[in-house]
Amino acid sequence: MKPQKIVIYHVFTRLFGNKNTNNKPWGSKEENGVGKFNDFTDLALREIRKLGITHIWYTGVPHHGVIGDFPEIGLTSDHPDVIKGRAGSPYAVRDYYQVNPDLALDVTKRLEEFEALIHRTHRLGMKVIIDIVPNHVSRYYEGRNNPPGVRDFGADDDISVEYKKDNNFYYIIDEAFCLPDPKNGYCALGGEPHPFTGINFEESPAKWTGNGSRLAKPDFDDWYETVKINYGISPEGKKDFDELPSGADFLDCQSHFKFWQGKDVPDSWRKFKDITQFWLGKGVDGFRYDMAEMVPVEFWSYLNSHVKTIKPDAFLLAEVYNPSLYKDYIQKGKMDYLYDKVGLYDTLKQIIQGHGSTDQLLLVLEFSKDIEHHMLHFLENHDEVRIASPEFAINPWKAMPAMVLSATVSTSPTMIYFGQEVGEPAAEMAGFAQPNRTSIFDYIGVPQHQKWMNGGKFDGGLLSANEKALRNYYSEVLNFTLKSPALTGNYLELHNINRIQNPAYGDKVFAFARWDENQKLIVICNFSEYHGLNTVLKLSPELLEKWELPIGDREIKEVMFGKKRTMLRVTEAGAEIDLDFGPLESAVFEI
Repeated sequence: MKPQKIVIYHVFTRLFGNKNTNNKPWGSKEENGVGKFNDFTDLALREIRKLGITHIWYTGVPHHGVIGDFPEIGLTSDHPDVIKGRAGSPYAVRDYYQVNPDLALDVTKRLEEFEALIHRTHRLGMKVIIDIVPNHVSRYYEGRNNPPGVRDFGADDDISVEYKKDNNFYYIIDEAFCLPDPKNGYCALGGEPHPFTGINFEESPAKWTGNGSRLAKPDFDDWYETVKINYGISPEGKKDFDELPSGADFLDCQSHFKFWQGKDVPDSWRKFKDITQFWLGKGVDGFRYDMAEMVPVEFWSYLNSHVKTIKPDAFLLAEVYNPSLYKDYIQKGKMDYLYDKVGLYDTLKQIIQGHGSTDQLLLVLEFSKDIEHHMLHFLENHDEVRIASPEFAINPWKAMPAMVLSATVSTSPTMIYFGQEVGEPAAEMAGFAQPNRTSIFDYIGVPQHQKWMNGGKFDGGLLSANEKALRNYYSEVLNFTLKSPALTGNYLELHNINRIQNPAYGDKVFAFARWDENQKLIVICNFSEYHGLNTVLKLSPELLEKWELPIGDREIKEVMFGKKRTMLRVTEAGAEIDLDFGPLESAVFEI
């Protein structure tokens, strides 16, 4: 069977089903509401699937630090001084073998409720991705649900030394942890009293902070609520584990798995292998690895080869921002996909905002051409500002040419973030987080998404006509990518020849061809907010040679939206397509 494009729906699990519109800054879950696993009903999942989704990335599932007690399970609150926001960061995991109790209707059956969600997601035709955060854990980590024989992080550490190969943490000897000095008037819980008020959080000796700070008193901008995991690299940078053999980048996962058999790897490696295998056993289909570039590539070879041995089709996505590391993490670390953030995302954002030229896309696409399949494309995620925010574009329609381009320009997966498809601006002052990003730290509602959710009907009943049209646009684009075989085939840019030979084409347009043995497509995206496109698109001699188009005129149809027709003229001298586009319009013509 020919491969199909992958389309991911990235959803913040705690916020998805929240119907409460109160949105009080620093509000509690009783005041502002909280979504549950069970809010992903069959109806909700069917509507997500109809959007053109193949995978759902459920963010915030593992049990992370939270404020508040859960007496039903004997769980006490985290200390608010080492929690960001009131709801806690999903990237400060407190227990890897359990799920966030906030997400369950019955906290005594919280894991069972998530397993039921996995089953529902599979039954409705989609796969499940969850986060694994290998670089750091919560300062409050407490493995209360470890499987038999699994020791807790730090349980066997020698805390009398800064570093030892099998220690899980790095220690700052003879110093106790001190909270950072707050900035901009910050107070935990917005200054609200708490049972821990006046009681200092104690950690002695202090541990290195998650982002690598070696200070007992980290800076406020450090990841002070987390501690760094030790992967067998000494403070001086010495690796206490085997190096990969020469040519490892050309070896398959099975060969990598065999290489690690019998090797004495650091204890933290084994712990994360056990964690991923636990979740694979629950039916999870893959993982998004947080800040993967802060963890040595040899560990990824070890972990991912073990994952693929159990589940060969596991989906493995890594957050890596340094382009010089891309090939190592794909070829040696055996990642399936990496964020295309500093390349395609940053370039498209500049173009959308009117600061950049589509000429820049040639360099970006050329840089990644030999790894293009592995570069995940997106315009929003939980770390980036919302398209509809003032800090990005305000008008979400300005991003639609970029959406078409990012979804069709390569064989790589496409991802959207929940609320993106209805123009969510994230305008709320949530508490710890500032407006423009939907807060991952606070109990808050997502207003545009709530309008689509419509009290659990998931029919968009409260959306305006313009907002419904935006969601329909996303649906048409994403579903087209699923059914178009050419998008898993070949690519050739048509931008350069048109920039050279056609002044009317301009640097706010980008065109390219996609094809396989069954389908030939021409994609044109007009990024201009104010100017239409009335000219011709020239097909390059290289494309004409590959396609072997017969001489003559013919009408061709736009196939993504199905609303346009135009003329293709092929002569001995070349070929061109008539273009009559409005501002921000895109089209995909089938030859």
